[in-house]
Amino acid sequence: MARTSGPETREKLIRAAEQVFAAQGVDGAQLRDIVALAGQSNPSAVQYHFGSRAGLLDAVMAGRQGRTEQVLGPLLAEAPDEPHELIGALVAAEASELRTERGRRCLRISAQLSHESGVRTRTPHPTLDGTVYWRLIERIEACLTGLPEPLRLERLDLALTVVGAAMADRARQYLDGTEPLTREALFLADLVQTTTALLQAPPPSIRTIRKDFS
Repeated sequence: MARTSGPETREKLIRAAEQVFAAQGVDGAQLRDIVALAGQSNPSAVQYHFGSRAGLLDAVMAGRQGRTEQVLGPLLAEAPDEPHELIGALVAAEASELRTERGRRCLRISAQLSHESGVRTRTPHPTLDGTVYWRLIERIEACLTGLPEPLRLERLDLALTVVGAAMADRARQYLDGTEPLTREALFLADLVQTTTALLQAPPPSIRTIRKDFS
C-alpha cells in the first residue's frame, strides 16, 4: 500500500497537483486524478495532508511564490521607485519560472488565481501576506498617486493580471512545443513596456466618459 503520510508523500501530491491543475484548470481538476498521479491508494490523501482542495492549491502556490521571491528579492532591493523599473523586476522574476517545466505549469495555475490576490481591497491573500511580492505591489501603487484611489487599485490589479496572463500563455506555448511569435527577450521587454504604459496612462476626462459611455 502506498504511503499516505510524511513529507515525501506531501511533496508527491504537490507535484501531481501542479500537473493536474495546469492541465485541467483549477476549477476543473479532479482530486482523484491528483491522488492517483501521486501514487496514493488512500482517496482521502489530500484531506489528510492539506485539509482541503484549497489547502493543496495554497501549498502549490506557496512553493511557486517561494521560488519567485528568491529572484525578486535582490531585484527589488536595487530597483528605484519607478513603475518601469518595478514592473521590470516583477517580469524578470516571473520569467524565471519559464526555465523549468514545473515553473511553466505553475504560471498557468497562478494566472487563474490573479483575482484572489487582494490588491483591490489591500488585503493580501494569506500566501502573499508579508512577501516581497506584496511589498512590490505597495511600491508600485505608491508611484501612481496621480490617479484616484479606486482607479489606481483597479488598474494595478489589471496590470498584474495582464502580466500573469501573458506569462501563462508563454508557458503554455513552451509546454505544447508551439513556436512563439517573438523571441523571449523581446516578449519580456514588450510586456514591461506595455504594462507600464497601462499603469501610467492618464485618467479619462469627464468629457470622454460622457461621450463614449453615457
